[in-house]
Amino acid sequence: MLDRNQQHQIAGPGHRQALSADVFYDGAQNYSSYGRDYSEQDEGFNPLRLLFYVVQYRWLIVMMAAAGLVAGIVVTMMQTPKYQATTQLEVLVPSAKVFQDIEVVSENADMRAFLTAREKLKSRALAQRVVFQLGLSEKPDFLFPTSDFSLSNIFYRAFRIPKSPSIEERTPEEREAIAIGRVLKDLTVSLVTNTSLLSITFVDQKPKYASDIANQVAQSFIDQRLDQTSETSDLARQFIQEQVLQVKQKLQKSEEELVTYAKDAGITVTGDDKSLIGSNIETLNTALATAIQERLDAGRMVDQIDKGRAASLGPVLESEGLQKITDKLADLTSQYQQKLGILKPGFPEMQQLQAQIKELQRLYNNGVLTITDSLRQKYQEAKNKEADLKSKLAEMEQQQVIFNDKNIKYTILKREVDSNRSQYDNLIAKLNEVGVSSELKTQSAAIVDFATLPNRPFSPRLTINLAIALALFLALGASIIYIIELLNNTFTNPEQIEKELGLAMLGILPLVDDRELNASIADQKSGLSEAYRSLRTSLQFSGAEGAPRSLLVTSSEPAEGKSTTSFKLGQDFAALGARVLIVDGDLRKPNLHRLFGLDNTIGLSNLLTNTVRKEDLASIFRATKYPNVTVLTSGTIPPNPADLLSSPKMALIITNLGKRFDLVIIDAPPVVGLSDAPILSRLAEGTLMVISTNQVTRKSAKTALKRLRAAGANVVGAAMSKFAVNKFDYNYAYKYMNYQYYDYGTPKLEGKVDDGADQPAYAKSPAFRRLVRRIRSSVGGFVDRAKSIS
Repeated sequence: MLDRNQQHQIAGPGHRQALSADVFYDGAQNYSSYGRDYSEQDEGFNPLRLLFYVVQYRWLIVMMAAAGLVAGIVVTMMQTPKYQATTQLEVLVPSAKVFQDIEVVSENADMRAFLTAREKLKSRALAQRVVFQLGLSEKPDFLFPTSDFSLSNIFYRAFRIPKSPSIEERTPEEREAIAIGRVLKDLTVSLVTNTSLLSITFVDQKPKYASDIANQVAQSFIDQRLDQTSETSDLARQFIQEQVLQVKQKLQKSEEELVTYAKDAGITVTGDDKSLIGSNIETLNTALATAIQERLDAGRMVDQIDKGRAASLGPVLESEGLQKITDKLADLTSQYQQKLGILKPGFPEMQQLQAQIKELQRLYNNGVLTITDSLRQKYQEAKNKEADLKSKLAEMEQQQVIFNDKNIKYTILKREVDSNRSQYDNLIAKLNEVGVSSELKTQSAAIVDFATLPNRPFSPRLTINLAIALALFLALGASIIYIIELLNNTFTNPEQIEKELGLAMLGILPLVDDRELNASIADQKSGLSEAYRSLRTSLQFSGAEGAPRSLLVTSSEPAEGKSTTSFKLGQDFAALGARVLIVDGDLRKPNLHRLFGLDNTIGLSNLLTNTVRKEDLASIFRATKYPNVTVLTSGTIPPNPADLLSSPKMALIITNLGKRFDLVIIDAPPVVGLSDAPILSRLAEGTLMVISTNQVTRKSAKTALKRLRAAGANVVGAAMSKFAVNKFDYNYAYKYMNYQYYDYGTPKLEGKVDDGADQPAYAKSPAFRRLVRRIRSSVGGFVDRAKSIS
């Protein structure tokens, strides 16, 4: 891929030929695009990254977990074992009430009863009763228990050293107060959900105390309620009896006053609490209404009589005598009409019939007249009766007005009598009720389940303490890792470079100990050599035309491995048959001549300042012991390197050298703080950034890349140097960089300072050497990270 048509041949090893003058002055540059420009991409949340962090900080996590387990065990040992006993108490809410008529009325259970019972169970009075019943104020082991959490508990639990507290120095009142405080402190009362049960729990260092106190609290609560009920009933009965006597006296006095006033005022009251006048008025009103109705009915009949309709009146039609006369008159009239067709009216028989008819007609008229006269008389009597009733009613109303004036005080006295009588009746009923309820003596609570003697401690629980301590320490470890990651702004893996800088990762160069660096570079089978060959391959495929004709190797800061990279890449490209020129563009602190073992008396600075004779041009381009590798050292260190590198002559030199060599590698100074690298990056077709692991900060690398791109550099990618491939977390994430793969088939490196000749047998084994390298790498990585953070 590097076989390009060349017009001129530069002197190689053993061929010292003069260079023509057009090497330095020939046309402008041709730039081609190499590499790919990664844009900033915001990656989403990657779950594997958490796993990588876990693997990376595995030792910290393991240490924090171990510290958490140890802390959990220590805390458990420092805690005094406690035993827990629970008694279940059922609260019997009154669901019925006995009244004076022995009727039972059901009531709904009230939640306040349960809450009240719970608070009473935790009251000081009940605790005092428990202390008295069990004699707790005289028991030293209860009054002065072992400290719940103390360092001395470890020795007590380990060696079973008993404590012997003394109670002689305390007064009985103080001991009782201490015992009551202990009962209240370790007592817990809770309501069982959706039930009428209260759970009474007591915790103590002695299992017997735990069960005895829990049971005694429940029993004392029941006894206290019974005592309170009995005492309350006696007090209530006595109080009600006194009230009955007082109300009875008031009732008698008020009744006497009422009777005396009624007698003096002449007020007569009927049995239904009404006055005689009022009763008479009510009777007169009823009689008057009846008389008015009778007068109206009689008036209607008289009106019919006046209109000549007396025969059609009801009393006339209903009269049996008139009905018989009417029937007989109709019969004679019928006979007369029948015989009138045969006999003449003058015949005696016909005259006889006419006389009978007239007589019957007269009798009928007289009967009707008698009935009408009686109706008229009845009408008159009704009118007279109505007038008499109205007159009497008016008289009674006048008497009622007078009575009402007298009845005001009577009503007041009567109301007082009624009130006193009602109070007297209610008190008698309550007195009977209290007597019945005091005889019943029902319990308000009952023990459902007694507390049993616990056979193992309730606290401390080793598993819970271990879990809590482990969680706390792991959380602390996570916080430490988070802080470390916030402070660690260097690059630890290639993915960070691709994400933060947007550069293609062309190569990953493993970390090699300084004492083994030269041997690793010289050994073509070492891991470092394999990594550089992989970098060379990536550069060959970085552009459409292969590797760039001129490649600038730079870094953000000093000591990142750019000179070694330039040195090794020159050898690797030359191994493919390419003619490679390595130019030391660092005119401030040159290092390339040391790697090749050459002097630096003349070089690039002399060429740029025209301080070299034309016949000495060939000696500037110095052959090396590596085939096809030519070196142009930096030369005399000038006072103005940036001015020399930015001169047109430098551009012409790079352009013409690119035509005479297959590849020109420029070892440039660091970017940060200097302008040399950005200037040189404009002259090279491609720029390779060397970024060291756990050394250069991300901000510094971003700034360097920004300066290069601002200067017009074509950054083809990055190479990550000093990568600890033997670290487990990196092997886990980048399995293709296994350290054992790099060591595969590698013979013992020559020139190694410590060959292990005087080491013991186990020190010569590959496993031991790998362990030593890992430890050394881990320590070195930690030191580098600490330096970068500081």
